[in-house]
Amino acid sequence: MELEAQPAKLALDPLPRSFYEPSAAVVAPKLLGHFLIRNTPQGPVGGVIAEAEAYLADDPACHGFARETVRNRSMYGPPGRAYVYFIYGNHWCMNAVCCPKGRAEAVLIRAIESSFGEAWMRARRAVNECQELTNGPGKLCAALEIDRRLDAADLCDAASPLLIARNPDYRRAWRELGPVITTRRVGISKAAELPLRFYLAGSPFVSRRSATKQSRRLKP
Repeated sequence: MELEAQPAKLALDPLPRSFYEPSAAVVAPKLLGHFLIRNTPQGPVGGVIAEAEAYLADDPACHGFARETVRNRSMYGPPGRAYVYFIYGNHWCMNAVCCPKGRAEAVLIRAIESSFGEAWMRARRAVNECQELTNGPGKLCAALEIDRRLDAADLCDAASPLLIARNPDYRRAWRELGPVITTRRVGISKAAELPLRFYLAGSPFVSRRSATKQSRRLKP
C-alpha cells in the first residue's frame, strides 16, 4: 500500500491506552491497518500492521498462562506496553499488551508492510524482495531492530522508541487490503485450533495464508 505522507512529515498519533484495555481477541483485528513505528534518528520507520495473533489469559499457549515470571512480567500490564521476548534461540517477537494490569493478554504482531523507511530496514535485514523484510514476527523485529531493550516500551507515547500509531488512512487501508481473514494460529502446538489469528487478505506481507480460512468482514 502506498502512503501519501512522507516519513519526515508523518504525524505520530499513538493509539490511546484505552484502545488496549479490552481482551487481546478484540484488540488484535482492530490493530490491522494501523502503523507499527520504530522511532529512529533518521525518522519513523515501519508500516501498516497486516497480521496479528491474540494470546489470552486462559489460553495454554499464552506465556502468562501459568504465572508471572521475570521473562513475561511486561505481559501483566499496564496495557499499551510492548512485550518483547526471544524465541527458539534465534529471533525476537513483539507483542502489544492488552487488558487491565494483572491480567496477562497480548497481541503478537506477525507482519507489517514496509510502508516507509525501507532503506533503514534493509540495512538491518538484507533481502531480495521487500515482502521478506517484515512478513513474519522475527523478520519484522530484525528489520526494525526490536529486541529485549524495547520490552515494556510505551506504545502510547509518541516519543517512545517503539509505538503503534493511528493510520489517518485506516479506512482506506481496510478497503484496499481487506477483507480480514480469521483463522487458527500458526507455529504453536497448544490450543492451535483457536481462531485467534487475523490478517488483511490483500496484503502481500502476510506471513502464512490459511487453506481453511474464515472470512470476517469487519468494519473499521
